[in-house]
Amino acid sequence: MPVLTRLGGLLADAALGLPLRAVPYTVERDVAVPMPDGVTLLGDHYRPAGGGGPQPVVLIRLPYGRAGVFAHAFAAPYARRGFQVFVQSTRGTFGSGGHFRPFTTEHEDGLATLAWVRAQPWCDGRVAMSGGSYFGHTQWAIAPYADPPLVAVSPHVTGARITTAFYDHGAPGLENALRWSVSIGRQEAGGLPAPLQPPGLRARVDRALRMLPLQAADTVAVGAPVPFWRDFTGHAGPGDPFWNATDHDDADLGRFPPASMVTGWWDLFAAAQLTDYARLRAAGVPARITVGPWLHGDPGELREIVRSDVRWLRHHLHGGPAPTGAPVRLYLQQAGTWLESETWPPPGSSPVAHHLRAGGALTEQPETGNAAPSRFTYDPADPTPSIGGPLLERPGKQADNAAVEARDDVLVFTGPALPRDVDVVGHVRARVHVRTELEHADLFVRLCDVDPAGVSRNVVDGVRRLDPRTVPADDVTVGGDGVLAVDVELFPTAYRFRAGHRLRVQVSGGAFPRFARNLGTGEPFATGGAGRPCRFQVLHDAAHPSRLELPVLR
Repeated sequence: MPVLTRLGGLLADAALGLPLRAVPYTVERDVAVPMPDGVTLLGDHYRPAGGGGPQPVVLIRLPYGRAGVFAHAFAAPYARRGFQVFVQSTRGTFGSGGHFRPFTTEHEDGLATLAWVRAQPWCDGRVAMSGGSYFGHTQWAIAPYADPPLVAVSPHVTGARITTAFYDHGAPGLENALRWSVSIGRQEAGGLPAPLQPPGLRARVDRALRMLPLQAADTVAVGAPVPFWRDFTGHAGPGDPFWNATDHDDADLGRFPPASMVTGWWDLFAAAQLTDYARLRAAGVPARITVGPWLHGDPGELREIVRSDVRWLRHHLHGGPAPTGAPVRLYLQQAGTWLESETWPPPGSSPVAHHLRAGGALTEQPETGNAAPSRFTYDPADPTPSIGGPLLERPGKQADNAAVEARDDVLVFTGPALPRDVDVVGHVRARVHVRTELEHADLFVRLCDVDPAGVSRNVVDGVRRLDPRTVPADDVTVGGDGVLAVDVELFPTAYRFRAGHRLRVQVSGGAFPRFARNLGTGEPFATGGAGRPCRFQVLHDAAHPSRLELPVLR
């Protein structure tokens, strides 16, 4: 191995927190893998030097290229630990044939690749998979269906139901979808990574986010159509069958292998990842999960992924020691500590309701009589802005919400100073009784932490798109007075509200550009133009007890 390559490997290991020792390996580039439809996909084969006979294989399938940062972070570190690795570019990316239509071909291509790998003389039949985000999705596309089963998987920062990442309870995740479209639309043209993108590109993306209609926003941002963006905008209607082949949350988990997962409380996949973990454990699948204080792609998240994968793969492929500690490991934000549990949610959490009250109060006691509703008007021409939250690109996480809370299209309900620390660990939910002027509207609910100086910072939030085609539903019921009782699922969390801080709940009609504005007209997402303002009434009298439900760790 050349000196510069060895040095690069040592630097990569140091950055990932891995021991600075390595096994020599060889790499065969551009190995052709035929697909049943005649398309050829390319992969790189990493093999321990002088490896001898057939060995187990770590299969990694990704659309972002097999060289550069992805090789240094997701293939070479495992090869340096003595694993045989086959990393493949998905269809239509970095030399692989066909067209890249994200998420739509990974099931068929993945199973064909798995069969090919198992048939190679250098494979002993045992195959594990690894990787996060899109190449976590490529594991879900294979793992429930592989026969014989995979030995182990590590589907990090992803979800079995991948569409939850870009349609959140019916509301299109505009900003994340467009920024990812820009990234994949220009990735093979070279250029700087997202944090270092030239100001001109950032300005084009910001302009594209605000244009109407949205169908051609990719052309404004990138200069050419991006297939994923056209799919995202063209198939946003409720229950569109286009996405049936991309989601795997209904798959039979009977063949699902042991799974190790990592995500972050500010990662857009955190809620889906925790739901998947609970489903896997309920099906009897040995699974582990770590949730840290990370945004999608944070260096800390990457380090945890690689370190945990090395231990996981060593145990399942090389007979190393089993991971120790409880299967659920959660970072308790604002406390600087980690919690361990046998289950998610932890068994020690119990629900505590905080009721929205007249005059902007938030108390554990509901109204006992009549109270006038709180009112606001959402105007898609001046949409309520989003600040912070789980985003693909920075800034995200927590932010000062003063500018949003000062707007007249945001209702704010604030509780008293807390007499003691309150640890909220689990799923956060709200039920809001609302009457809207238009049938098409969004309801956005956010929980904030207000410090003693009065600074309000977001903790978790959730959105629900109201559409006459999907109302009533399990999470939206219609009263005889025309009031909708809307259940809003906020993000899960593990968060300590410090003594002296206050809880605050925001209610509004959107969070733009994180979510696409609701035009109020019911026009298709891709082609909708001018919108209509929508007047909201939020009810919180004795007959309509709007509330936030917090899972408090006793």
